Amino acid sequence: MDKLTDGCSDGSGASRKNFVLENSLYRAEFSSTGAEIQSFVRKSDGSDIIWNGDKSVWKNHAPVLFPFVARCLDGYFLIDGKRAEYSRNHGFARDLEHRAVFQDKTRLVFELCESSVTLEKFPYRFILRNEYELTENGLKWRLSVENTDSRPFRFSAGTHAAFACSDFENSEVEFESRTPLVSVVCTPEGYLAADRDGCAPYTEPYGEKEAGIIPLTPEGFGNGHLFTEIDSKWVALKNRRTGRSVRISTEGFPYVMIWQNTSGEPQFVCIEPWAGLPDAENTDHDWNKKPAMIELDAGGKFECSQDITDC
Repeated sequence: MDKLTDGCSDGSGASRKNFVLENSLYRAEFSSTGAEIQSFVRKSDGSDIIWNGDKSVWKNHAPVLFPFVARCLDGYFLIDGKRAEYSRNHGFARDLEHRAVFQDKTRLVFELCESSVTLEKFPYRFILRNEYELTENGLKWRLSVENTDSRPFRFSAGTHAAFACSDFENSEVEFESRTPLVSVVCTPEGYLAADRDGCAPYTEPYGEKEAGIIPLTPEGFGNGHLFTEIDSKWVALKNRRTGRSVRISTEGFPYVMIWQNTSGEPQFVCIEPWAGLPDAENTDHDWNKKPAMIELDAGGKFECSQDITDC
């Protein structure tokens, strides 16, 4: 393995770089911007498993979500009594430059740490690490967050991989356990809905016809369908006609979001394992009251995997 650089990126003052991993079965490309997968090509048929990022439809491929996932109501949080300004979705990691600290032919590691930019939004020291490794079955993807601060902090993390799909009529989303799905109730705008007593989140049965199976339709999922009480080790985009599927690991994640492009013809499906939730429609913006956050002590480390398996 080749060590590329010491230390992690603070996201500032760097220019975008692309990196390639390759083995006998796959070729994958990654960008330092967001440490994001750009393509993941199956050599046997030349098909790209990951969405191509056509900006006229949706500019991303597989964003990394940190320090929160999903919607931020009104574009701000109150953290330690200070207003932290954000865009509407998914935190800052997807927009910043990450530093590649290791690479060989099949393995690549990116790191991002705090900077003057991040400290204005998230007043803590951290290391966010994304590690990718090509295998005979697909792409191993490990994400970790290390608290390098002297005090604990709260955060959310997840991923947003978009899988290319050219045969919607014969495709479906399959949950490995095939048990009835439980939906987190959200507003049409993608925020947590509050019940009659003002409590959020709340859940209800999803009501799919076949347990754990969601057929794809041109109507899509609006701003997403969000699931919890997940006992599946993976969720897959499956083609019923060919029997081929692409799976993303969800074990250990309390939530999974399913979403597809909302403009033009259906072209991809996002399967998003989340450790966190969107803002509630009645939020008071207090970061310390935001539901489903991870609590990480000083010196602590959170680790998860979002492996992509080609079946």
